[in-house]
Amino acid sequence: MTIIIGTDEAGYGPNLGPLVVAASGWRIDAPQSQASEKLVLAIDHALSEIVSQGFKGPLWADSKTIFRGTNGLVSLERGVLSAVALCVGNVPSAWSSLANLLAGGITPTAHDRTATEWTALEQLVLPLEVKASSCDRIASCLRDILQQQGVTLECLRATAVYPASFNAMLDCGLNKSDILSSTTLSLAATICQEIRSSTPSDALEPILLWCDRHGGRKSYASLLSHHFDAAIVSILVETASCSTYSIGSQAIRIEFSVGGESRIPVALASMTAKYVRELSMSVFNAAWAARVPGLKPTAGYPTDAIRWRRDAKEAISAAEMPIDSLWRRV
Repeated sequence: MTIIIGTDEAGYGPNLGPLVVAASGWRIDAPQSQASEKLVLAIDHALSEIVSQGFKGPLWADSKTIFRGTNGLVSLERGVLSAVALCVGNVPSAWSSLANLLAGGITPTAHDRTATEWTALEQLVLPLEVKASSCDRIASCLRDILQQQGVTLECLRATAVYPASFNAMLDCGLNKSDILSSTTLSLAATICQEIRSSTPSDALEPILLWCDRHGGRKSYASLLSHHFDAAIVSILVETASCSTYSIGSQAIRIEFSVGGESRIPVALASMTAKYVRELSMSVFNAAWAARVPGLKPTAGYPTDAIRWRRDAKEAISAAEMPIDSLWRRV
């Protein structure tokens, strides 16, 4: 058996809304040398089968491919909630259910709730755009095919860092890249422990950890040593396109690759992170539109975020809201 974990983020660049990091963890009935190829073939076969049954894909791909055009949220939600159902057996009916299934790391902390728009997340009913029954059907088909191929989706996890917490981390001396790397590797280390503890064995299952490159960062050895509590992290390669490491004592190999989202475990993490962020921003925009009639919604990225902040200036002032609970300093 081999474990493959893919991680990715959404919301690294914006000034508004959370940074979300997600991960998907897979178990493959194959040795490490064959696991990647077997996973690719099994997923390709499963996705081809649902297409042959009339589904118009793609179901899973990089979130930038999925989330586009007028039906972007439909495609994104269908892919993520089908994966959730594949993993845990049911489609979440509310934000709170989704938070539980993703291990609770997407809900704003008490520190972040000084920005009252996030409290509306607790009342959010899911799905927004698709039918739960269609996601259940897709998940059932995928499950049967993947199990026949010796592949299971073990977990989906996500963590969201809202503006107040993000800015507090900046004040502690971290930069934006540090926050992304720290959040990602903390999540990955937790998943490694979780998956291994679920199947006690004398021999460690090898783990392949695939990450998209974190901004312009090239070196990750010291971060890996800290988050995986490893005295020795072996640097296998550090180039402009890929940085690869090994933690031999834990049988873990980690890759940070440019274009890592081309791999389905990373792509599904990318989609999950994007879905959580889009749900958050839908609540954010609704809350502020209620304060400022006619206020145009925003995705939170720098140029439009400046426009949004200008248009909402009077309402922000009237709310007496600390700017650090609203605006991420990036």
